[in-house]
Amino acid sequence: MSSLRVLSLAKYGRMGASSRMRSIQYVPFALSAGYQVTLNALLSDELLSKRYLTGRYGYLALIHAYSERIRLLIRRKNFDLIWIEKEALPWWPESVEAILLSGVPYVLDYDDAVFHNYDINGSWMVRKLLGSRLDKLMSKAALVTAGNGYLAQRAINAGAPWVEVVPTVVDLHRYPFGRSAKIFTTLRIAWIGSPSTARYLHLLREPLRQLSLKVPFALRVIGATDLHLPGVKVEYVPWTEDTEVDSISSCAVGIMPLEDSPWEKGKCGYKLIQYMACSLPVVASAVGANVEIVEDGKNGYLVRSTDEWVVALHTLLESPRLRAEMGKAGRARVEENYCLQKTGPRLVELLRVASKK
Repeated sequence: MSSLRVLSLAKYGRMGASSRMRSIQYVPFALSAGYQVTLNALLSDELLSKRYLTGRYGYLALIHAYSERIRLLIRRKNFDLIWIEKEALPWWPESVEAILLSGVPYVLDYDDAVFHNYDINGSWMVRKLLGSRLDKLMSKAALVTAGNGYLAQRAINAGAPWVEVVPTVVDLHRYPFGRSAKIFTTLRIAWIGSPSTARYLHLLREPLRQLSLKVPFALRVIGATDLHLPGVKVEYVPWTEDTEVDSISSCAVGIMPLEDSPWEKGKCGYKLIQYMACSLPVVASAVGANVEIVEDGKNGYLVRSTDEWVVALHTLLESPRLRAEMGKAGRARVEENYCLQKTGPRLVELLRVASKK
């Protein structure tokens, strides 16, 4: 029996967390199963770095990136399955993408509500021309994998014939198996993300200011800089794949603030899973997948207001025992539900079945 030839179309390279977690980290599992995998990142690490520095990719670079993607799609008959993170050709008409996907089964994977880029866009022209483009593509997919229930329901509503929830997960081999009790000289609250998601920290400007009047702490920001948080001690730590686990593990609590809007309902809570894998208790906005991941009062707290943020963080910073208990519970939850060791074999099998559709 010949091996399965898979064209994996990721949005980013390893620098992009979504691509690293939803596509790239599964490639070794696919190779171990005997699959042949050709991986293409639409936006390279170099391009993503440029966007973080300048706020844009550059037209010539985007033309080159899309040209390479189209070249691969023209050669799609060389593959048995096309495995797509989000969309093959963002912002292009669905009819063009559908033609370039025709004749080969394809899988669409979502860990963000990217369909809201189109259907609730501020431009009526975008809404009119592209508002249903992803729904149409989902309806023709052999399989749609979604990071949470909100995304899965959208695919079901769009008429996708087969939908599976596959959460965003961590590789336990990269994370410690738990921490012994530590005496912190500085209590640190961890937040990890990118310059584009750091805006959510501004939701905590007032809660963190109030907290600083009650207990000394430092906010460790991993992967972003230049935040305006008056009265709060902030440590900026550059993100690298090699150092992210150590950067999180030396903190006392992990946080994930979110707004409550349609876009945030598509978030899959990856940073919460990272904190919990490092045995940190978590505090998170009660929005989207956060509600599925956090067992309120067991591995952390779900909060909805300034007062609740302050009380939850203050309670955890003041109690090493509670932090240890919740951290242990969080680690156990990751091992049970949110690790690559559980989802890797499952996803490889899903791809195999989808290739026969």
